[in-house]
Amino acid sequence: MEYQKLEYYLSQPRLDRFLIATGNSKSKAQKLYRINLRVAQSFYPVLNLFEIFFRNIVNYQVSSHFANPNWIIAEKNRFMNHPSLTGSRFFLKNSVNKAERTIRRKGGIVTSGKVIAEQSFGFWTSLFDTHHYRLIGGVVIHCFPNKPTHVNRNILNQKLNNIREFRNRVYHNEPICFNGNAINFTEAINIKNEIYELLEWIDADLTDYVDYFNGIDTKINMINNL
Repeated sequence: MEYQKLEYYLSQPRLDRFLIATGNSKSKAQKLYRINLRVAQSFYPVLNLFEIFFRNIVNYQVSSHFANPNWIIAEKNRFMNHPSLTGSRFFLKNSVNKAERTIRRKGGIVTSGKVIAEQSFGFWTSLFDTHHYRLIGGVVIHCFPNKPTHVNRNILNQKLNNIREFRNRVYHNEPICFNGNAINFTEAINIKNEIYELLEWIDADLTDYVDYFNGIDTKINMINNL
């Protein structure tokens, strides 16, 4: 496709960053844009599987803590409504309410399974934030039975937030091939490594399963032929 046509449909501001990074070479800018998309594409199955595994292991731990598989509904007006959560604007409770409204609007019956499926990745990672973590007795740290002893809530929370922020960039079509204006996939590589590290800390078998779908390094290496 001609550069001008691509620029018309993608927008000049979006393409300009790629153009600057490639020394104003329109052909290289197009190629870099494609490589960026290919790398983002390669992250989808890895991010998707990590999110599902993480969501479910967190749900298992919190269900056990409350001795209730329906905790996500039952605790809406209990721990999720604790006065200490005013600063978070009762994020968890509001997320559950929103999920219930969505389910009803679609003509469905509200169940815990459906409410769980409606929650964002941020819902689950937020359980590692101090204000939520304390209210559930820190039970979610047991999601990572294989973690090194020095790894605490703060370290896990930072890693999870790094992954969440990167995930959001991928899902919202933001570039992941830059450090400033320089072409650099270091962050993408670091995120991939953090995902694998957390999977290992949950269950080593998960890393083998995810690795079957992992083509991230191959796509990043395409930059060598830019």
